[in-house]
Amino acid sequence: MAKRALWPLMAVLAVGVSLYATALLVAPQLRPPFLQASPLPLALMVHFGGGALAMAAGPFQLRTGPRARRSPVHRLLGRVYVIAILASGIAGLAMAFVSQGGVIAHVGFGCLAVGWLGTTVQAFLTIRRGDVLAHQQWMTRSFALTYAAVTLRLYLPLSLALGIPFDVAYPVIAWACWVPNLVVAEWLFVPQPRRRASVAAL
Repeated sequence: MAKRALWPLMAVLAVGVSLYATALLVAPQLRPPFLQASPLPLALMVHFGGGALAMAAGPFQLRTGPRARRSPVHRLLGRVYVIAILASGIAGLAMAFVSQGGVIAHVGFGCLAVGWLGTTVQAFLTIRRGDVLAHQQWMTRSFALTYAAVTLRLYLPLSLALGIPFDVAYPVIAWACWVPNLVVAEWLFVPQPRRRASVAAL
């Protein structure tokens, strides 16, 4: 029930960030100053475009039931999702080395890009082998990292509202936007009795 209740909120936020990324792609004047001055404008555009596609497609891939997962639409969206992440992830890895926030942010965003690419490739390879369960798990990890685009945009205004300077907050957010997401994804794979026991122990 909790999953069903939270899915609409997750999907709305994902589609909202997808539209925001599309707006930044087609209207450069809307970009923050540090993005307007990016030394890798082509990588920036590929990152925005691919990320927008992956963010829009991802929630609906996770929502489908057994029958829908065998449908041509699911397979088509899956291919779009994978191709979008391959493009956006490679561009994001290049951009990580010129991101704001210094070395800590560079490494954080670089690890995110590598993890994003790696989990998505594993999701593709496992379904090619016919291992549906492993595919679902790798796709969950992949989308948890895709969702870093949402959590980053939640943490940034929150840090500003708390009065934390951007230069202090951004290196932390470069890690916080994706590590907890991945932890939650892994927790979802734990059998429910063990989940209940771990919650009760807290």
